[in-house]
Amino acid sequence: MSGQQARLFDLRLLGRHQLAAALATAVDFTTMVALVELAGAPPPFATLASAMGGGLANFAISRLWAFRARHRGSMPAQATRYAIACAGGAVLNAGLLAIVLALGSPPYVLARAVVSVLVSVAYTYPMHTRFVFRAVRVGGARGST
Repeated sequence: MSGQQARLFDLRLLGRHQLAAALATAVDFTTMVALVELAGAPPPFATLASAMGGGLANFAISRLWAFRARHRGSMPAQATRYAIACAGGAVLNAGLLAIVLALGSPPYVLARAVVSVLVSVAYTYPMHTRFVFRAVRVGGARGST
């Protein structure tokens, strides 16, 4: 992206982001189901904890593959921004799941899947594109933040 900010509707980048999210979601959902079914944790709590594990997987996949062609940021700077975005996503996922479960009684895994897709497209993708893996300029050139 020659110095330009990434377009939010770049379908190739969105596709790569969604594939990375799907792989990380496998980690996330496996952890969530294990916490609920084996440890007896409430689904919103399990969601908060499992989203953090999925977030670690997603950061690695996103940095090494999904966004590699458009960023020049250092890992510590990106990891800090990612942690902020990931915490926001985890809170959104847990909060929205709690609302959905309070309004009805859908299976928690189905409810979580719907909530996760909404949060991924409406919050996570824009945050990754414009905040976490943004192309930055320092002194007129691409920098390492």
